[in-house]
Amino acid sequence: MSKLSISEIFGPTIQGEGALIGEPTVFVRAGGCDYRCSWCDTLHAVDSAYRHTWDQMDSEDVWKKVEELSCGQPITVSLSGGNPAIQDFSQLIALGKAKGYKFAIETQGSVARDWFADLDTLVLSPKPPSSGEVVNWDKFDACLDAALNTATCVIKVVVFDDVDYDWAKDVSERYPYLPMYLQPGNHTPPPPEDDDATIDMDGIMDRMHWLVDKTVSDQWFKPRILPQLHVLLWGNKRGV
Repeated sequence: MSKLSISEIFGPTIQGEGALIGEPTVFVRAGGCDYRCSWCDTLHAVDSAYRHTWDQMDSEDVWKKVEELSCGQPITVSLSGGNPAIQDFSQLIALGKAKGYKFAIETQGSVARDWFADLDTLVLSPKPPSSGEVVNWDKFDACLDAALNTATCVIKVVVFDDVDYDWAKDVSERYPYLPMYLQPGNHTPPPPEDDDATIDMDGIMDRMHWLVDKTVSDQWFKPRILPQLHVLLWGNKRGV
């Protein structure tokens, strides 16, 4: 089996966003992505210029690190990136499931994998217009089909402006049966080489207030509006 490109493994910490916010989690951040979002906050795990910082690891070695960090206590393992779906995490999931761990993934929904059916939570985060990317909805639907009604599937959309907001409403109407999570975007993401970069917390909170006010005034009560909790706690710091 081919090795996994891993940008970092860290935790336990809390999940900072979406459906599992606040849940104790170990993160396995994959290296590599098929998107280049304009506001990406994890370029160190996306841009091939940083490939030399990624470790090439067997699934067994990744699993040993997860067990070490969690002290062998079965908690949630979050596969993130980049886009973790471009790699084969089936063996890692099997190793963890055998010991009672839960697995979640966040992906933009551009690559479907059979092993999505082995997940506990599939977070699909289609990228809005501000990202500069265009969603292929056939591929997105294939990701949902791959989950086989086994994994809990939710949608999470990052919102920066009115265009993103209207787009998120369209997505919600397209998938009325899926829970929807919205979060304000971080418009001051860190450069890959500086995880202590200044963050405009006031601006992020202003966007959070705007997003809450807008959904309520529109009487759009379906989505849950959540902050990036890890950003509120630690700013742009990595490994938390």
